[in-house]
Amino acid sequence: MTETAAATPALRLSTAQGRWVVTATVLGSGMAALDATVVGIALPAIGRDFHAGVASLQWIVDAYTLTLAGLLLLGGTLGDSYGRRKVFVIGTVWFAAASLLCGVAPTAGVLIAARALQGVGGALLVPGSLAILQASFAEDDRMAAIGAWSGLGGVATAIGPFLGGWLIDAVSWRLVFIINLPLAALVIAIAAKHVPETKSPGPVPRLDVRGALAISGALAGITYGLIAASADGWASVSVLVPLGLGVVLLGLFVLIEAREREPMLPLGIFRSRQFSAANAVTFVVYAALGGLLFLVPTVLQVVHGYSPVAAGTALLPVTFIMLALSSRSGALAARIGPRLQMSVGPVVIAASLLLFARISDSGDYLTAVLPGALVFGFGVAIMVAPLTATALAAAPADHAGVASAVNNDVARAASLIAVAVLPALAGISGDSYLHPAALAHGFREAAYISAIFCAAGGVLAALTIRNPSRSECEKTTPQEYTCSLEAPPLRKLEPATVPAEVKEAP
Repeated sequence: MTETAAATPALRLSTAQGRWVVTATVLGSGMAALDATVVGIALPAIGRDFHAGVASLQWIVDAYTLTLAGLLLLGGTLGDSYGRRKVFVIGTVWFAAASLLCGVAPTAGVLIAARALQGVGGALLVPGSLAILQASFAEDDRMAAIGAWSGLGGVATAIGPFLGGWLIDAVSWRLVFIINLPLAALVIAIAAKHVPETKSPGPVPRLDVRGALAISGALAGITYGLIAASADGWASVSVLVPLGLGVVLLGLFVLIEAREREPMLPLGIFRSRQFSAANAVTFVVYAALGGLLFLVPTVLQVVHGYSPVAAGTALLPVTFIMLALSSRSGALAARIGPRLQMSVGPVVIAASLLLFARISDSGDYLTAVLPGALVFGFGVAIMVAPLTATALAAAPADHAGVASAVNNDVARAASLIAVAVLPALAGISGDSYLHPAALAHGFREAAYISAIFCAAGGVLAALTIRNPSRSECEKTTPQEYTCSLEAPPLRKLEPATVPAEVKEAP
């Protein structure tokens, strides 16, 4: 596809090519998401094999999230500049190679390093998946395509624990990484044949290496300090120094992006109140989800004796709910606006987290686990498609990759911080995750904290998210309006505060 064609996408979800494009993006992003959920099931087995404490398990999760979050913005910029399909395929290849290294890792340290390399590949392929949809489909089909992506991607994420549990029971936790190799080969084959190439018009900008290094260092310092705090105490030098360095690097990142002629994060996109609000809601809600879901599989296995496959199967109802409702949720948001669903969804999820708190007392599936899983599935189906579509639509089309990367980055950073902080807040440290009574008590506290945080995300959405005004809607009947979530283009701002790339956005 030419650069001109990229500005006027025309794919339809009803066509064979449109469905293949959705399939490629779902499998690619689903592979990255699946790895995150599968690793959660594998943590007890990995901990036993390597005699690892909670801090090592946190790093096995956070090393991946760290490089993913630190480089997502750069990955989005690379896709916009050099071709979204090209960068998506390169990221898939990288992810597969790192997965192989994870699968043969001889020690916890090597596994942590390999997970960090996995995050680099994920940073290239994850933003590309949504950006391809945003740039390739006709405007009136984008919401449906994103809804299908959200629903099917949720299915891949939900199937992950079941598949991972079966692989762990049957052979070894190492297969949860090796399984990525055939999936990656399938993604590459579909993308090469069916996915059109799109990129932003204009000359290719130079890479913002300073910005990438600054944000990666900031996240690394903050994460290291937060994880170390549970063992060393908040007043220790080993905590204060990395936290302070992380905060300084975060401020330096903002300064670099404000002065960089071709930044990987054009700060002007945050002038859209809708974009900023959507990402604020994303941070609050995904922090609640990331922190608690890190603990659920371990609690089921350690406290109640679930096998890995049983722990994975426990959340399988979420799969069917998301498959049935996510696309419809996206279509509903296109008709009535996103505010109601983005406000109600987090509150429903918060209710499910309170139900999950009962797992600390009872492992009975029908009375303790299933109710939480059902309510959780409904809440996520209500919220995710409108949230994602709103964040993407509020940015200019030329920055589809950057907008996707920002929204993904915010979600990953929230989860990264929550995984580092929530166990310590709930009193889970050292090898306490191997002691059922201590883990059960800590999990109950973690569930209450997460539920409060998630409900706050719903309140935030109600206060900050707007629906399109009547003048922004196309009237279809006297009683009905079909609304586009597309925000007005960015206004031109002063050269001293906004990079040239954003100033010239249409």
